[in-house]
Amino acid sequence: MSESALLSNAPELSVSELSGALKRAIEDQFGHVRLRGEISNYRGPHSSGHCYFSLKDASARIDAVIWKGTFSRLRTRPQEGLEVIATGRITTFPGKSSYQIVIEQLEPAGLGALMALLEERRKKLAAEGLFDEARKKKLPFLPRVIGIVTSPTGAVIRDILHRLNDRFPRHVLVWPVRVQGETSAAEVAAAIRGFNALAPSGAIPRPDLLIVARGGGSLEDLWSFNEEEVLRAAAASEIPLISAIGHETDWTLLDQVADLRAPTPTGAAEKAVPVRSELLADLADRARRHDAAALRLLDRRRADLRGLARALPAPETLLATPSQRLDRAGDRLRAALAAGRSRRELALAQASRLLARHAPHAELQRAAGRLQTMLFRFAAARAGLLEKRRERLATLGARFDAARLARLALLRNELRAKAERAGALGARADAAVAAILARRRDRLAHADQLLAAVGYEAVLGRGFALVRDDSDAPVRSVAQAPEGARLTLQFADGRVAAIAGAPLGAPSPAPAGKKRYAPAKERPALARKARESGQGSLF
Repeated sequence: MSESALLSNAPELSVSELSGALKRAIEDQFGHVRLRGEISNYRGPHSSGHCYFSLKDASARIDAVIWKGTFSRLRTRPQEGLEVIATGRITTFPGKSSYQIVIEQLEPAGLGALMALLEERRKKLAAEGLFDEARKKKLPFLPRVIGIVTSPTGAVIRDILHRLNDRFPRHVLVWPVRVQGETSAAEVAAAIRGFNALAPSGAIPRPDLLIVARGGGSLEDLWSFNEEEVLRAAAASEIPLISAIGHETDWTLLDQVADLRAPTPTGAAEKAVPVRSELLADLADRARRHDAAALRLLDRRRADLRGLARALPAPETLLATPSQRLDRAGDRLRAALAAGRSRRELALAQASRLLARHAPHAELQRAAGRLQTMLFRFAAARAGLLEKRRERLATLGARFDAARLARLALLRNELRAKAERAGALGARADAAVAAILARRRDRLAHADQLLAAVGYEAVLGRGFALVRDDSDAPVRSVAQAPEGARLTLQFADGRVAAIAGAPLGAPSPAPAGKKRYAPAKERPALARKARESGQGSLF
């Protein structure tokens, strides 16, 4: 059978059927794969939450996608230029006829990539000031409550609790977290923020100090404590924080952000609290030294007091002169009291004589007599004044009535004269208005006739047309209508559009039976003839 016959017998496939067959073949053949490559064209999550980028090596490139739900669970987030190992499944995208990898897990490709990522993150956070010593807080000398963020099942928490009990037992709150794995960083950051969110006087006491601890491990094992989420939560913590990650040789970025780094979890417990027995011994030593110093001070003060007492004179000698001054002052005081009493008695006698001369009841009687006299005089004066006011009021009333009647008569006469004058003026005004209106009507009728005679509408009614250009301005000469110009011809009953042609060299002969109009040069003569015959000019 020929090749053309074979091709003619092959089944026809649509583009969608072929794309689906290729998709099933690729997914069945490869399934899950692990790819190592460098991230390229990464611009962050799309508005939908999905991530689109490429994985490439020296000679090939493949599209990659991370769905929104998978992206939120990734331990290592994609970054431009980062070499990674991606685990996922190969599939196709029919819309572009291309294949791609749907990534389900992402991890750095080897220690070198992790160190490069770590150094880049360290420089970024250092530029933001998260490692500055000025922002770090001082640890409390003896915290009342200590919060520990670590795994509840490892040896780390037992070592810390054992060391705290040996040194100085304190109230300990443990926030259990995973210290390794995909969700480790999110849990540690949530624990730090959770301790800070506790109320100081709530049912669960707020810690005065936080310890974030983990045992030793490789860089990959400790990577959760290099995640930016944990570092920013530690930097934002209002509670002083001790980092105790790994052994003394292990270093993470959390050690640089924390307020204090402890080489081991046990060392963190030692830095968190002092030794109680040492404090008690130091306190006892200080109390003993205080008592001895107090005794020595008392002895010295007694010796000083005895020396001063020997230097003081006898009490009788000190009090002799003041006693004498007191006696003399007592004698002068008695004489002064007697003289003062005599002066007060003399002043009292003088005041008594004056009071007897101006006794209150006598003053009241004299004031009552003066008041009665004034009342009588006031009543007489009031009666006379009222009588005078009545007489004056009667005189003024008579004068006012006479003046009012005279004024009313005068006003009536003036009003009558003004009414007569107003009637005469009204008649004259009516006649004048009628004459003015008649003249105005005549002038209006004459103007209307003149407008009808000289207006261009009447001319259009006799067969003429008015030519206007595209701006609706009248065209007065051939120069204003070049060839090809758009014109409007206005007749008496409407307008039509026209396009100007080439100027004519000579007037065309008039058709038979129609009147030929005179050229422009003959129009003045025709106008004069029209005036002589009594016909008005149209121009």
